[in-house]
Amino acid sequence: MTTKEILEQAKKAKSAINAADEQTKNRALELMAEHLEASAEQILSANQEDMEQAKGKISDVMLDRLLLTEDRIAGMAQGIRELIDLPDPAGKILKSITRPNGMVIEKTAIPLGVIAIIYESRPNVTSDAAALCIKSGNACVLRSGKEAWKSARAVVDAMQKGLKEAGLPKSCVSLIEDTTRASSTELMKAVGYVDLLIPRGGAGLIQACVDQAKVPCIQTGTGICHVYVDSTAKPEMALNIIENAKTSRPSVCNAEEVCLVHKDIADTFLPMLKKRLVDDREAAGKVPVELRLCERAAAVIDGTPAGEKDFDTEFLDYILAVKVVDSVEDAVAHIAAHSSGHSEAIVTESEDAAEYFTKRVDSAAVYVNVTTRFTDGGEFGLGCEMGISTQKLHARGPMGLEELCSYKYIIRGNGQIR
Repeated sequence: MTTKEILEQAKKAKSAINAADEQTKNRALELMAEHLEASAEQILSANQEDMEQAKGKISDVMLDRLLLTEDRIAGMAQGIRELIDLPDPAGKILKSITRPNGMVIEKTAIPLGVIAIIYESRPNVTSDAAALCIKSGNACVLRSGKEAWKSARAVVDAMQKGLKEAGLPKSCVSLIEDTTRASSTELMKAVGYVDLLIPRGGAGLIQACVDQAKVPCIQTGTGICHVYVDSTAKPEMALNIIENAKTSRPSVCNAEEVCLVHKDIADTFLPMLKKRLVDDREAAGKVPVELRLCERAAAVIDGTPAGEKDFDTEFLDYILAVKVVDSVEDAVAHIAAHSSGHSEAIVTESEDAAEYFTKRVDSAAVYVNVTTRFTDGGEFGLGCEMGISTQKLHARGPMGLEELCSYKYIIRGNGQIR
């Protein structure tokens, strides 16, 4: 089926899902989860084909993002079910105003319509995105990367069975069949079909959408995330936060890419950092982190000299750029110049430093003594997420159910005229 035909079917289906009540949507979600679990064998087989074709073409950390297991499929089904217990955002009265003439104006949340998502080699995004759209009353059109297409196809097939069993059009959730750039471009220019486009991927994909999209577009995903270790930081807390932010899953957008260290503790903290991220990990048989060091950091510990672009790169790998800064003001200035606006953290025991950092760092999520890895819809209590918006209109941070709605004004009266 062509991309145009898929979009036409999604447009026809949106009226059914837009108007569906909460009970119908929740039943659809439960059936989608059940069919996902029942189709585990087919999904794993398709994923194995994707994995075989991707080996040697993408990095090991990206292969891990692509891999599906029985536990991961169970987690995908659980993520769908968790949305059932969340309140339905569609139809919620956001504000009610009664005018002097008796007219009642209700600002009411409504689904956006048809949401298109372009994403890369993460099959779990397929179920997360579809479930969020169904719960919020939207039809969705998924455009998976070619590395994960067979996995995505198997996941969508299973979920469409659930939709059909719930009495909803299966085209409420669709998968684009063309994995060339032409289909991405077509989605970017699908005026009249796509109400919102959400790209989830690297900087190149995001920039292409910014440059080419004629439909409304949310910028998501690119995460040049910083952790700043202040002069008053507790060293063990800082090391735990940095190790988690960098190594727990380096291929995700909320992983740390840059570590900033206050000059007053650099001589003592940097050797501890190297021991934790490099020496200890090597001794434990784990992948060590390559430290890319500014000149001041390189004067204290061994590592790779930082290149011109290392403080502006989303590595998505076991690589960490390290810079020594003079103050919290210097750290904030560096973040302002190099951050992608995703997530930043300060480790400090100073309330004044924390206050300065949180007020002046202009990112979607700003942490005090917490790892950046919590920037996630599930961790924020939003259910799964559509992506992390790094812009300010209309959504920012993890995009959950409420961010997939717009609103309209419904006015009630008894004959008022102007």
